[in-house]
Amino acid sequence: MRNKMSAQDIRKFLEAAPHWRHDTDRDAIVREFIFADFNQAFAFMTQVALAAEKRDHHPEWANIYNRVNILLTTHDAGGLTAEDFALARCADDAFSRFALVPSTH
Repeated sequence: MRNKMSAQDIRKFLEAAPHWRHDTDRDAIVREFIFADFNQAFAFMTQVALAAEKRDHHPEWANIYNRVNILLTTHDAGGLTAEDFALARCADDAFSRFALVPSTH
């Protein structure tokens, strides 16, 4: 079982990752990513899915056209763990690669 993070550790992460917010009701972190188009959003999700599978830690997410919403929490720990923060960093890294990619339309 993974260990739940302290409130202090959550605050430290959020200070370093200002685009993520703490959903206190679910003890999760959430972020919306916006892309130029659906192709970029889907490519991003593919990259994050591969990272999640390697870590055996999977996000809750939704995709509507050029938007991807991600919620991370560790269900078996009852809240946030280091795995959530690591996958959030992977998502941020993947997103940074799309910042300069123009739309194909």
